Amino acid sequence: MKDGTEKPLQGFGEIGIVNYGAGNIFSLTAALDRLNLQYGMVNTEADLEKYSHIIIPGVGHAGAAMEKLKGTGLVEAIKKLTKPVLGICVGMQLITEHSEEGNASLLDIVPVKTKKFDKDLNIKIPHMGWNAVNPKNNSLFEGVEDNTQFYFVHSYFIEYNPTFDIASADYGLKFSAAVQKDNFYGVQFHPEKSGKAGELILKNFSNLSL
Repeated sequence: MKDGTEKPLQGFGEIGIVNYGAGNIFSLTAALDRLNLQYGMVNTEADLEKYSHIIIPGVGHAGAAMEKLKGTGLVEAIKKLTKPVLGICVGMQLITEHSEEGNASLLDIVPVKTKKFDKDLNIKIPHMGWNAVNPKNNSLFEGVEDNTQFYFVHSYFIEYNPTFDIASADYGLKFSAAVQKDNFYGVQFHPEKSGKAGELILKNFSNLSL
C-alpha cells in the first residue's frame, strides 16, 4: 500500500482492476478513492505484473462476461496469478467452474457451480437489496461481525461448499456470499455499495499478503 510519501514503482503496491467491459468500474473506483487506495486498469497481460492485488469486477450475464474476458486474452494469465485476486459479483461467478446462466464454462479456479435461484422457493428474483452475511474466520472478513448487512443484486448464486465458503447468506436457501481458494477470493455482494462494511472488505483485501 502507498504511504503517501512516494509513488510506488510501476504501480506496485496498488490494486489492478481488470477492465474487460463487464464491470461497473465507476462505483468501485469511487469506493477505492474514498479509502485512499491506489489503483489502475488492467488491459493487457503486462498490466497484471504492475499491481500487487487484482480485482475482477462484473455485472450482468456471466456467460457474456466470460466471452468478453476471453476477448482480452487475459484468461490464462489470470488463472496463473499467485497474488491476491478478488472477484466481485459476476467477477466472483467467473472464478467458479460453470454457470447455469448461458450454460457457460468459466475460469474453473474454484470447483463450485453458479446456479439460478429457483422461483419455487417463493422468493423474488433477482435477489436485490441488503442481506445478512455470516463470515468465517478469514482475513478478508477481519473485523466483520456475524449478520452484517451487505448489498446484493443477482439472479444466480454460488452453491454452498464448506471447503471453499468463507461467508454464507440465506435467500430461500443457503448460498456462498464469499469463497476462497488459495490466493483467489470472491464476494457475491457489492462491497463498493455496502457502506462501511463493504469498505472494510476492500481495505482488508488491500492488506492481504501471500
